[in-house]
Amino acid sequence: MNTFLKGTFILAGAAFAGELIEFLVNMVLARELGKEGMGMYMTVLPIIFLVATVANLELPISISKFIAEHNRQEHRNMMKHAITFATVLSLVLFFVTFGVVSLFPFFTHYHPYLKWVVLIFIPIVSFSAVLRGYFTGKNNMSTIAASNFIRKAFQLTILFVIFQMFQFTDVKTSLFIAICTLIGTEAVILLYFFITYVTQLNVITRGHRALLTPQDVRKKLLSVSLPTTGLRLFNAVCNAIQPFLIKHALILSGMTLSGATQHFGMLTGVAMSIGFFPAFFAHSLLVALIPAVSEAHAKDQEKQLQKLLLQSMQLTFIYGIPSILAMYIFAEPLTSLFFHSTEAVFYLQALWPYFLFHFFAIPLQAYLIGLGYVKDALFHTIWSHVVSFSLMFVLGSQPTIGMTGIIIGMNAGIVVLTLLHYVTICRVINVSFFSLKKHKTVL
Repeated sequence: MNTFLKGTFILAGAAFAGELIEFLVNMVLARELGKEGMGMYMTVLPIIFLVATVANLELPISISKFIAEHNRQEHRNMMKHAITFATVLSLVLFFVTFGVVSLFPFFTHYHPYLKWVVLIFIPIVSFSAVLRGYFTGKNNMSTIAASNFIRKAFQLTILFVIFQMFQFTDVKTSLFIAICTLIGTEAVILLYFFITYVTQLNVITRGHRALLTPQDVRKKLLSVSLPTTGLRLFNAVCNAIQPFLIKHALILSGMTLSGATQHFGMLTGVAMSIGFFPAFFAHSLLVALIPAVSEAHAKDQEKQLQKLLLQSMQLTFIYGIPSILAMYIFAEPLTSLFFHSTEAVFYLQALWPYFLFHFFAIPLQAYLIGLGYVKDALFHTIWSHVVSFSLMFVLGSQPTIGMTGIIIGMNAGIVVLTLLHYVTICRVINVSFFSLKKHKTVL
């Protein structure tokens, strides 16, 4: 088994266990927070993820790409400058975020201490990102896999213990506990990464005179991090806007604010939690593909690039189609684990294109990043969101359509994104759209 497949299956195995735990976490949250509380939780979560996206500056991707493309002698020098860069970044972002949350009432309806927890989250994410990128670039997928499992297991354990020991009558307090637990898991992962990294310091070459200056290292990292962060930041901003867009459209269609919040909670907290469960394999492909494609592209190995694309698409078909069929057929018993709701059953079944194409879009995006076509991935994402948001607002605000219009917009957006990614990759590596075989050049 080649390194790419081996790393993918290691990550997928741990991610599968982690997603099972995540499923239990969402069940605990749904029962403890209720429909409206779950809607509030899912509303604030994109804002927290937006902060995390800026804090890590996509260093896991840029560092893993650097490690995969350069000799081991340069790794120690790169890590030293990356840690320094992460320190400066976290300090600047801490004060900027403090000013923003002080001026704008993002957390008005939440616990008063929530903003401080989010601020503490910033340096944790930055340093964790550096170490994650190192282990990924070294193809140390067992460490990455273990970290993903530890995160989920810790979150479930703490949530279960706290909600069993204490009864919270205030939704704000319950939400605060849930978010603190989520953020605390990243601190545990940082500690795990740090201990593992220290034990491996002797493996990194000492006494080597670095060929790259600190400016060279920063330039190489930022050449990948900035456009990739732009991509992730755009997604994070759109995810932060999406709850308000959906609820506003539903209110225009005639729903009350409470009703719109409940439907949004069922859509994201129930249907999407179930539908994205198999995506653990797609994210495993993403982590393994970036260094593999980067290395093959740096060495100009066309056959290896074609092989990686074919393998990733085949693996996605193998797990994606059965997953979608299972979710469609067993939608009612699956959603009843959260709420007894006919609406949630309909949302899960109607969103099958959204989930299936999402499974393909994740590894395709990783492939584009490995090739260095991050800007193309960003433009594709922008166009897909323009299509998605336009349809969601126009159709979702119609009294006779409502949530069905929201779902149509979501499905259309992900189909556009996946096709744009795939067409671009086929053009870049010169393969056929359908067969993934190299075009023959006629002389």
